[in-house]
Amino acid sequence: MSEPSHSMIEDTAKIGIDLGGTKIELIVLSRDGQELYRRRVASPRGDYGTTLRTLRDLVQAAEEAVGVRASVGIGIPGIVSRRTGLVKNANSTWLIGHPFDRDLEELLSRPVRVENDANCFALSEATDGSASGKAVVFGVILGTGVGGGLVVNGGIVQGANAIAGEWGHNPLPWPEADELPGLECYCSRRGCIETFLSGPAFERDYRQKIGKALGAAAIVERAEAGDPQAVAVLERYYDRLARALAHLINIVDPAAIVLGGGLSQIRSLYEAVPERWSRYIFSDTVDTQLLPPKHGDASGVRGAAHLW
Repeated sequence: MSEPSHSMIEDTAKIGIDLGGTKIELIVLSRDGQELYRRRVASPRGDYGTTLRTLRDLVQAAEEAVGVRASVGIGIPGIVSRRTGLVKNANSTWLIGHPFDRDLEELLSRPVRVENDANCFALSEATDGSASGKAVVFGVILGTGVGGGLVVNGGIVQGANAIAGEWGHNPLPWPEADELPGLECYCSRRGCIETFLSGPAFERDYRQKIGKALGAAAIVERAEAGDPQAVAVLERYYDRLARALAHLINIVDPAAIVLGGGLSQIRSLYEAVPERWSRYIFSDTVDTQLLPPKHGDASGVRGAAHLW
């Protein structure tokens, strides 16, 4: 495919897209970071072709609304393999095995930059978010899945295998007896951090222990009201997150960890987890900060725009 020259793409605006398991969000930013346009739609789950066409239509609608042809960056819940050029490690499994970046470039008739969604989130928060100015920043996604992204001195660290930050697919550290062997993960292994700390995992823990299905927000609301069963579920989540992040700190030692995803809205995490993680961290002091995202659930999509 012949790529359009850069002069064909306006320098006044850039498009970022966050392709999630349940929703697709698009944002148009001016070059100085001001939001010009935003739209969110449901993800066409399980349908690769419809996903591509939805992205094309969103970009076209955004450019018509803003009146420029913009660069496009997109965060996906996986990564494009350097060896095969196909998507791998995506919890939106319908993307796996497809040349996503090439297919989207063909539909949009321009170069597209594709990056892991957690990397986009971390880049956003390290660039102009909660961790702005920090040399080493780890961004954590606690949502439908659990992911991570590492930014050092303002740049995304991908690693030799393009899997740097894939913290959610390591075993939950220091497991309790009743946490073994752990549930099977979509990645085919058992006991992954994702199976304990994702939004669906949090809700499943409540359902299994209490025998009633509730959404995450309702569980937290009950815990904050003093319901002892909900408090126990939330306390278990604190400890599991503390162990998982302590393991990360022992290896990466970031200046800041920024939480994203739906569960990052649990306000008590930011005090309760650091209170617990020091017992697992190999240091006499812990100066790593645990921070909420400055840009909220828009951080990933802003980071995708910042890929250009």
